[in-house]
Amino acid sequence: MIRILVCDDHPVVRAGLAAVFAGDPGLEVIGEVGTAAEAIARAGDADLVTMDLRLGDGVDGAAATRRIRALPNAPRVLVLTNYDSDADILAAVEAGAAGYLLKDAPPEELIGAAHRAARGETVLGPDVMSRLVARMREPQIELTPRERDVLERLATGETNKEMAAALYLSPTTVKSHLAAIYGKLGVPSRTAAIARARELGLLR
Repeated sequence: MIRILVCDDHPVVRAGLAAVFAGDPGLEVIGEVGTAAEAIARAGDADLVTMDLRLGDGVDGAAATRRIRALPNAPRVLVLTNYDSDADILAAVEAGAAGYLLKDAPPEELIGAAHRAARGETVLGPDVMSRLVARMREPQIELTPRERDVLERLATGETNKEMAAALYLSPTTVKSHLAAIYGKLGVPSRTAAIARARELGLLR
């Protein structure tokens, strides 16, 4: 019997997932929680935790997954989410998730994924797998630490002057970093740079 703890901040979704898993005689739902703190506190009783990526207590699912996987006798974690951006997928996988599926997967796929994840297999939905394969085939873009700093502040809407002040750089140096970022990403503007960086998983 595989003991499952369902973590999602939407009660209706929790109930729906619990009902799906309860329909399989090899699965037992031992609890439903809505926050990362509750999931971490109760994870030791489970063989598998299903994890949403956006939780109401401000801790994202990837961070919660990392903390759960660091526990003694850690359960497996299966991410079930509505989000399928490259950054989200990579964050979950890097945090130690055994699998990543979208919540709209058919019930039989969810049940099968629970069994496979609990056995230690890697479970990725077809769409997620295709995105990861496509990403692996793309040329890897390497930004310097300072270029990453500028890119992250660019995404918050800061002006060149604000970035310069925050990073203790001159406006001219900020412009140089922006030019380098645009060149590496192959884009002509701030908006395009942010969009492309998110596609590549450089920004969340």
